[in-house]
Amino acid sequence: MKRRNFIQTSALGLSWFAINPSKIWANDLYFLSKRPPVGERRFVSQSIEDIIQEVKGTVKDEELSWMFENCFPNTLDTTVKFGRKDEKPDAFIITGDIDAMWLRDSTAQVWPYLPFASQDLALKELFVGLIHRQASCIRIDPYANAFNDGPKGSYWETDMTKMKPELHERKWEIDSLCYPVRLAYHYWKSTSDKNQFDEDWMLSAKLILKTFREQQRKKGNGPYQFMRVSERATDTVPGNGFGNPAKPNGLICSAFRPSDDATIFLYLIPSNYFAMVSLRQLAEIVAEVYHDDVFAKDCNDLADEIHDALGKFAINHHPQFGEILAYEVDGFGNSIFMDDANVPSLLALPYLGCMDKHDPLYQKTRKFLLSDSNPWFFNGSVASGIGGPHVGENMIWPMAIIMQALTSVDDDEIIQCLKWLKNSHSGTGFMHESFHKEKPEEFTRSWFAWANTLFGELILGLYHTKPHLLQLIY
Repeated sequence: MKRRNFIQTSALGLSWFAINPSKIWANDLYFLSKRPPVGERRFVSQSIEDIIQEVKGTVKDEELSWMFENCFPNTLDTTVKFGRKDEKPDAFIITGDIDAMWLRDSTAQVWPYLPFASQDLALKELFVGLIHRQASCIRIDPYANAFNDGPKGSYWETDMTKMKPELHERKWEIDSLCYPVRLAYHYWKSTSDKNQFDEDWMLSAKLILKTFREQQRKKGNGPYQFMRVSERATDTVPGNGFGNPAKPNGLICSAFRPSDDATIFLYLIPSNYFAMVSLRQLAEIVAEVYHDDVFAKDCNDLADEIHDALGKFAINHHPQFGEILAYEVDGFGNSIFMDDANVPSLLALPYLGCMDKHDPLYQKTRKFLLSDSNPWFFNGSVASGIGGPHVGENMIWPMAIIMQALTSVDDDEIIQCLKWLKNSHSGTGFMHESFHKEKPEEFTRSWFAWANTLFGELILGLYHTKPHLLQLIY
């Protein structure tokens, strides 16, 4: 299925809200659950059902509580295909309105359920199944970002790259190999379960390191090349499919951003930070589980190299904000100051374990990111937040507002973010990919499980750490 960017208008238009605000909010029918009937849900976890009821009872605002009930289980309710393959659990998790699995999205979609896995056998099976499936996808092609559930072919099979029938899309994005490591590592740490770490997983781990090394491009451009016939410049790669020139400096080249948009400068800074953390996690796994100290050292050596290169090239001088993190650099001294809503982003570095949220460099960069000096930050009457080129100007991504709240050290800022998220759903009860800063009824993607689950993660996190804030929104 083609990934389309389109504006969808809610049946409950903004003018109707303006005329009848109290009528909507007072109508009990409006807050009926938007979840599928129990018999039609793709995957059921009693632990998740229990925590939904527990959290709902503590959220003072009825609308916010309703949104949490709809959003938090959305991945389990609508996107999971679970079974067994080769006598092992197997899970294929689609992104929502596209019947394909992204390595990035699938990890992010199940991430908030991880704290419950140790006490819930069904969830443990789901996580192990997804870890196995992601590892098998990497063995099919470590350069692909999205996969089919079998060799079904793709709308994108005419792309000028080495497509295979198992691939939905073959856009090289560093984070596509980081997220499976993040999932496997934290599942292991949360449950102490090592059964997912078999010989096949180790083969995938070695492909991750090999691919990262290839894309340092110290010995030429490497094997990956991508071009697409498209009216959208961000959907294809310049430089005959290899990208704009990049001077080797220890960082890893990424042809695409986590938005699936092409990079301008190949050294995507937030993704390199993410790779550094993932390599350290990978090293710990192979040392403690596989007892392979040589491979662990190779992973740590590359992480050290990226760390040193980030220190030299990631921090650049902005004329208004001074020394802050750039979004992309090329190794020649050129840089881009911006951020994109998709994670990894500069805003999300603390969320991914790449930087402390109190770090002065992060805080200085964050001020830039949430200002009109960031070309993809939009300030509207409905909300303010970061968007990106994938959808275009004036379209704010709920994901970015959620990430702003998750990385905030200020209660008032978190409350403001929750109010903006309430403003954004336009009567649907769900998060969207993006919405217009002045007209929330104009939005993209009515079924985007990652954003839904991330919203649930925010509410659940506040329930555990700042429950008083859930009493202040109404």
